[in-house]
Amino acid sequence: MNNPIVDTRDLRYILFEVLNIDSLTKFELFSSFDHDTFEATLNLIEDIAIKECFPYFAEADRDGCKWDPATGEVTVPEGVRKPLKAYYDAELIGMYESPAIGGTGMPQSLGAAYIEFISAAHQPLLMWGALAHGSMMLIARFGTEEQKKTFIPKMMKGEWGGTMCLTEPHAGSDVGRLSTKAVKQEDGTYRITGQKIFISAGENDYYSNIIHPVLARIEGDPEGTKGISIFIVPKYLVDSEGNIIKKNDVKCTGIEHKMGIKSCVTCSMSFGENGECVGYLLGKEREGMKIMFHMMNEFRMGTAIQAQGVSSAAYLHAASYAKARLQGNAIKDMNNPSAPMVPIVQHPDVQRSLLWMKSYVDAQRMLIYKMFYNMDIENVGTEEQRKEAKALIDFMVPVLKAGCSDRNVLITSEAMQIFGGYGYCMDYPIEQMMRNSKILCIFEGANGIQGIDLVLRKLLLNPGQYNYNIFKKNVNESIALAKETGVDNKYIAPLEKGLERLDEYVEKMKSMVASFRFKEILSGATNFRKCLYMLSMAWMHVWNLAIALPKFRALAGDKKGEDLKSLLTDNNDAAFYHSRILASRFYLMEEFPQFFGMMDSLFAEEWPALEAEDFVFVNTIEM
Repeated sequence: MNNPIVDTRDLRYILFEVLNIDSLTKFELFSSFDHDTFEATLNLIEDIAIKECFPYFAEADRDGCKWDPATGEVTVPEGVRKPLKAYYDAELIGMYESPAIGGTGMPQSLGAAYIEFISAAHQPLLMWGALAHGSMMLIARFGTEEQKKTFIPKMMKGEWGGTMCLTEPHAGSDVGRLSTKAVKQEDGTYRITGQKIFISAGENDYYSNIIHPVLARIEGDPEGTKGISIFIVPKYLVDSEGNIIKKNDVKCTGIEHKMGIKSCVTCSMSFGENGECVGYLLGKEREGMKIMFHMMNEFRMGTAIQAQGVSSAAYLHAASYAKARLQGNAIKDMNNPSAPMVPIVQHPDVQRSLLWMKSYVDAQRMLIYKMFYNMDIENVGTEEQRKEAKALIDFMVPVLKAGCSDRNVLITSEAMQIFGGYGYCMDYPIEQMMRNSKILCIFEGANGIQGIDLVLRKLLLNPGQYNYNIFKKNVNESIALAKETGVDNKYIAPLEKGLERLDEYVEKMKSMVASFRFKEILSGATNFRKCLYMLSMAWMHVWNLAIALPKFRALAGDKKGEDLKSLLTDNNDAAFYHSRILASRFYLMEEFPQFFGMMDSLFAEEWPALEAEDFVFVNTIEM
């Protein structure tokens, strides 16, 4: 199959050779599956992504969503309708959810493949399905039996969609300042009144009903996040069998005109404009943030894998173009103007650019899939394994959400550079991928917030720094494996040194906490988060060398020069392992050294940003 978006050989390498997900079938939870089932599922996912989703990527962006101000209704383009139907027909929404609620019950590590594939093929489309899935699972985890019976079956079938309603005009990252109000009624329902903005998939004509999880404050409850509850607010009120009774007092008051993700509508929503918006309490009163964070954490990991999917597609498009685009002479013919042109992939700087992209795409995929594998271990492992798996996921969520989305912007930019002027035009999908990439740095918690979350909640305020210690344990296990398999120490030593440097700064931050120097900690939070991301990529590359090198040696033996080139030309497995090893060598020797400069800046005790008060930013305009 012509697949220009995800390297399926690399995907299988991670799932079956690195993580060995076949071993999960020994557990009762996954005992009905086997390797053949997994392979057939991967083939189905690839088929849907390539044949049903990717062909509509540009069309959906070009047509966009249309809002009718007279009715408040939103029309979804055909470039969303057709692939979204294929998504639901394949039952991808419930792929790794329990059969008890209509899911297939497959491992989440395999589910990661469908998320990456759909993101790579048609990123805005994934958002429609992800929002429906996320809101459905909130009800599955925290809803009453009646709520589950009423909403989940139709959401699982794709008849009803879902959203996530947090943000308000004056309550974005600072959610505790929301003003949406809930007033309890005698029948146990609530009247919801308020405005929400930036609500993806908030209104559309694809779903026959839309289920909005809405954060609001019950009348009389305290200010701040501790007083927030969460409510199920359907677009249409229904009976216990899911039959529509009437329209709820919910209205889309406008849609955003955006740089990217144009085929996933972003709405401003009004709840209770006429005082008749009915909401149903989800979970307990004043536990809204606790409940919503279940969805937020999943969405943050989902954002990381969306970014990975787009990065993968951008890299593969750039590599394919570089092999085909003729420009310039070979280096050996640089002084011969009549020499034939060569593909630009033969030029050293293009080779550097492609290997730079590949080094991040390879490592990110490996780390993200390991986190999804850890989600499986949370379900089937021993008590200690579950505890450690959860700790590593919690610790890595802000690192991956922010790190992969930051890198996605840079990778799509680098891919466009390979295309040159053509990449800046609509002839190729790179410009659309680049436009779509930036939102991933902004939504589901802006990346600056991720740095703060990492250094405070996930590290310094985590009792005994347990999460961080589990992270180090995992890194050290990979280092030990690399040494056992004969990986050259010049590739291992930088990771060991980096981990020591990281440890030193964690101790420094702990002393800063003791002296209440939180401003300095927060000023360095983003750079620390970036450092941890870079070290995590180094961890993946050392781990990769420990696995790929022995496999490559078994195929290549002591072949060198032309004999080795001949093997790499004729043997796909040898070429694959060689490419993986080369990307790891590149990252560890050429990229990772930047980590140490960034760490030095954190130790410098300069903190000039803390002196940057508003008067420093001169010649600004009124906004």
